[in-house]
Amino acid sequence: MLACVRRLRGVPAVLAVALACACAGVAFADDASTVHPDAWPRATWPFPKDAALEQRVSALMAKMTVEEKVGQLVQADILSVTPDDVRKYRLGGILAGGNSKPGGKVTATVDQWKATSEAFYRAAMDTSGGHQAIPLLFGIDAVHGHNNVVGATLFPQNSALGNAHDPELIREIGEATAAEVRATGINWSFAPTLAVPQDVRWGRSYEGYSQDPAIVAQYATAMVEGLQGKVGTPQFLDGSHVLASAKHFVGDGGTKNGKDQGDAQISEATLRDIHAAGYPPAIDAGVQTIMASFSSWNGTKMSGNKALITDVLKQRMDFQGLVVGDWNSHGQVPGCSNDDCPASYNAGLDVLMAPDSWRGLYEHTLAEVKSGVIPMTRLDDAVARILRVKFRAGLFESGAPSTQSIVQHASEVIGSPAHRAVARRAVRESLVLLKNNGGLLPLDPRKHILVAGESADNISRQSGGWTLNWQGTGLKNENFPGAQSIGAGIAEQVKAAGGSAEIDADGHFTQKPDVAVVVFGEDPYAEFQGDIPNLMFRPGDDHDLELLRHLHAQGIPVVAVFLSGRVLWMNREINAADAFVAAWLPGSEGGGVADVLLRKRDGSIANDFHGKLAYAWPSSAVEGQGKPQFALGYGLTYSDRVSLPKLSEVSGISGEQVPVGNYLDRGKAVHGYTFTLVDAQGAAMAGDVSPATTPDGSLHMVALDYKAQEDARRFTWQSNKAQLSIRARTPLDLDRETNGDVLLVTTLRVNALPTQDVWVGMGCGANCQGHVALGKALSKVAPGQWTRIGVSLKCFRAAGADMHHIEQPFAWGAGSGTDIAISRVALGTDVDQAVDCPH
Repeated sequence: MLACVRRLRGVPAVLAVALACACAGVAFADDASTVHPDAWPRATWPFPKDAALEQRVSALMAKMTVEEKVGQLVQADILSVTPDDVRKYRLGGILAGGNSKPGGKVTATVDQWKATSEAFYRAAMDTSGGHQAIPLLFGIDAVHGHNNVVGATLFPQNSALGNAHDPELIREIGEATAAEVRATGINWSFAPTLAVPQDVRWGRSYEGYSQDPAIVAQYATAMVEGLQGKVGTPQFLDGSHVLASAKHFVGDGGTKNGKDQGDAQISEATLRDIHAAGYPPAIDAGVQTIMASFSSWNGTKMSGNKALITDVLKQRMDFQGLVVGDWNSHGQVPGCSNDDCPASYNAGLDVLMAPDSWRGLYEHTLAEVKSGVIPMTRLDDAVARILRVKFRAGLFESGAPSTQSIVQHASEVIGSPAHRAVARRAVRESLVLLKNNGGLLPLDPRKHILVAGESADNISRQSGGWTLNWQGTGLKNENFPGAQSIGAGIAEQVKAAGGSAEIDADGHFTQKPDVAVVVFGEDPYAEFQGDIPNLMFRPGDDHDLELLRHLHAQGIPVVAVFLSGRVLWMNREINAADAFVAAWLPGSEGGGVADVLLRKRDGSIANDFHGKLAYAWPSSAVEGQGKPQFALGYGLTYSDRVSLPKLSEVSGISGEQVPVGNYLDRGKAVHGYTFTLVDAQGAAMAGDVSPATTPDGSLHMVALDYKAQEDARRFTWQSNKAQLSIRARTPLDLDRETNGDVLLVTTLRVNALPTQDVWVGMGCGANCQGHVALGKALSKVAPGQWTRIGVSLKCFRAAGADMHHIEQPFAWGAGSGTDIAISRVALGTDVDQAVDCPH
């Protein structure tokens, strides 16, 4: 309670009392799931009654058939719907999900995005057959810039921006993001996220600005007004702004153990005062759409919670915009499926996001309206809300995307110098200095500087998830035209000042540096992939720590630049560095880091540290244990002369820590797993030493270079019965990942494939296995070309594997003469080719 109350300093008194009650777990409910709307705050819908608008809505609805009305309630993904489908079913909205691109390729161009928007717009406005012309809502997750589009400005992720404590900056980011989104013909951004994460083990924590509801509430207004424009001004929803969507209502940041799509087992007071803090100010700012959460509150799914969606949000808070579901979130409501859920509509959702299930949803919803399961009054209320939003947004007047000035000048808008300047400023303001012993920073750019670490020259890693694809993985620097890595930004400024710089991920150098800047951190992730069991950084993998210690042991001063979407237990790494900077996930403008770390050429300070922690930094790897190592609001500046003593290196976690989603990396088994070659007779031998040949000569292995020295293994089969096998020391429960559409991804190169007798499998015991044939998929891979082949975990389950008890997360068999190289085996979502499950 006291630790929580300490966070309330500076919060208005009335809110502070409510927050204190929430911290204490005080409930104002009769039971865990009872809602008391009168105890919730009111908001002010900023639009006066508009008789002209209501007349337009009524007149249009009077002409619409029931079929057209139902179509307005359904949103489909561009990978599962065509313009002809929109023309036939009169759908009201489409979206481009995290992995959905025009043509299905992550490298889709701006022109391809514009062409897609144009085609869908014209389909919706086609009046042949007597249909009404109603423009589409086209939504996209533009959560840190227009992050799905190649060449767009990528702003720091939200967990970084919270440290800036700068609402005006947030407003400018919203304005720039809106312009870039609108330039591709898209009119709806699924942002801002107003989660208030209380357990950063949650894989979406980086989408939350802060654990402090006061910061989130302040930023809610700024981002909504940035995206939409300010209500009452000519800029409101003009041709350079987009519809905003406050999300995810409500409690997504409060689930037990930080589980994505989990259950927020908290009091109504906590739900209201902590997790709903951003919604009244968003409504006051005129937000037009609000997205319901996947998560539950005390066992009730939000997408079916009428008391919260209708009684609280729509009535108590007077939200008059539309409520949309998340990606098939309605399918998790009891009694529902992805293609049939009257309960969600009746709970108050106006639009259901049915990316790949839209057709069935449309047909079932139409039947349920006609039968009365969904009352006609509920249908008409939802349609009216949708149409009001479309009219307010000017979609009936704006015309086809190709006729809009901002779309015509897209090349001047997307990734513009002005937008990149805002992003670079955001990087500078969000950096937090945790340690600067001996006043090592700022660095003299006239010296010789080594930039090391695997994130030193990696724009993907500094951008994180929701970057060009859902998880933000499998990308190269060339996928980010106009962007700059942190290492490149440092090298550029050092060279300009007369110094010299070397960039080497492994810390090698040709000349001993005066100082080393080591850039390292988390791998990109989003939902499912990002959930973690504790606050350990890369459990079982200490290569970043070893690099810091190795450089320090050579007498080289070390600056650690840590990239992460959340706070983690980093005491060992902080001890190993002379200075430690939390750089979060800064996005495309890596030069912003150099702006702060380096002095000017004349020795003066160029830019001081500005960031103050928006999340308390843990002193233990056990979530919620002990006093924070660095409190909320902590952050040093160059004027501070603080010498940080050595921190405790006791994590609080006992037992071996084994990663659950990475099995083979750089050609070697990951800590906690055993890699073996199994010969035709069933005898196994260790696969950790290369070269190796099984005793009967049926399988041979040698090391080879892929991206680095000996970071892959080449296997040749002399018998059809030989196998590769990776076993876990303790069984894995992958059921949740299976339900989340995660894949087993193998990074490989096919050298020879004389037969198609190739399979990949997972084992769950002596007589429990699931095998999936790969021959057809591998036959499409050009010989000598590295690629990523993905098999859905659902395929292994369908083939007989018990996903609750996986002892062998990877097995591979092939026919005689097969020659294949493998570098990595891991769970993931980003692949070059996905294998269809056998029927």
